[in-house]
Amino acid sequence: MLDSKEYLDLLNNNGISFFSGVPDSLLKNICACITDNLAPQDHIIAANEGGAVGLAIGHHLATGQVPLVYMQNSGLGNVVNPLLSLASPEVYSIPILLLIGWRGRPGIKDEPQHVHQGRVTQASLEAMDIPYTILSAEIDEAREQTKAAIKLAKEANKPVALLVKKGTFDNYDFDIEISDLPLELEREEAIIKSASLIEENAAIVCTTGMPSRELFEFRARSGARHETDFLTVGGMGHASQIAVGIALKQTDRPVYCLDGDGATLMHMGALAISGNSKAENFIHILLNNGAHESVGGQPTIGFDVEFSKIAKACGYKTAVSVRTAKDVESAIKQAQKSAGPAFIEIQVKTGHRADIGRPTTTPAENKIAMMKYLSQ
Repeated sequence: MLDSKEYLDLLNNNGISFFSGVPDSLLKNICACITDNLAPQDHIIAANEGGAVGLAIGHHLATGQVPLVYMQNSGLGNVVNPLLSLASPEVYSIPILLLIGWRGRPGIKDEPQHVHQGRVTQASLEAMDIPYTILSAEIDEAREQTKAAIKLAKEANKPVALLVKKGTFDNYDFDIEISDLPLELEREEAIIKSASLIEENAAIVCTTGMPSRELFEFRARSGARHETDFLTVGGMGHASQIAVGIALKQTDRPVYCLDGDGATLMHMGALAISGNSKAENFIHILLNNGAHESVGGQPTIGFDVEFSKIAKACGYKTAVSVRTAKDVESAIKQAQKSAGPAFIEIQVKTGHRADIGRPTTTPAENKIAMMKYLSQ
């Protein structure tokens, strides 16, 4: 395995001093090392991968240097436009080193949402004319691969990628201080509290990562039905729009979205669409722990953003921010009595149970069950 600090030094010694991206579980150790060792202006955790490419382009324009953009391969969908319409040698010719976590790599068991993406990752890079190398876990080979990739990016003035397999980077111990706010609730507690208060005929669309896993386990433990919940296991940032899509066509049914701060930041324009949707039966619950917890706990700017004020400005009829179980209950009951769209931010602690499982149903089974439920 690669020592993260040694690899960061390698990048720095070869002229890379600016880093941006969206955290990934396969890159969590190198990302933690970057956060630990760089000044804030040299490392920006972006709202989405396309934004990271924009930041990288700006850095190159200002300095002439090659920046690094990191992401999970699922983020390729967010970077196609800026890579092809801006960074391409046929447009502005911007050299960028892409460090891409390769989830769903063929032959390696992974979660359903990663399988298709993993299978077409190499073909996607080839289709975009982006040269790539699979990064070795041996430092001597990785050093030569990385130097060659940076050299090619400079000479060809184009993006070049390094694909990172699971287990490439060794553990990097780093305690990230997220917030000193007086927070009372764990996210799982907030999910259980929220799900326990919804109406009998309600539907929930839950964001990707830990929240979907925690909601599924709560249903399983309590013997409740799962068909009321759509688990958005992929497509980070799109859960609220799925929920609004349901709410607009099932106006007699309360529809909830359990969202995350990283997901909301990723596609923040969705707040304006939701707020102006006229979906009076839509209640948007944002679980804000200030972290990308499902992929390693890297911080977001969630606690630096006044989500409730933004939601109100985006057209939500009501928008509040709460921290306690008592206030969660009060906010949800008030939203249920009022015409929406309604927005509730619940500020929660970071952390999750070590033994948290994964949904035992497939995405296809989840979809069929949800559609059957919605047809009733």
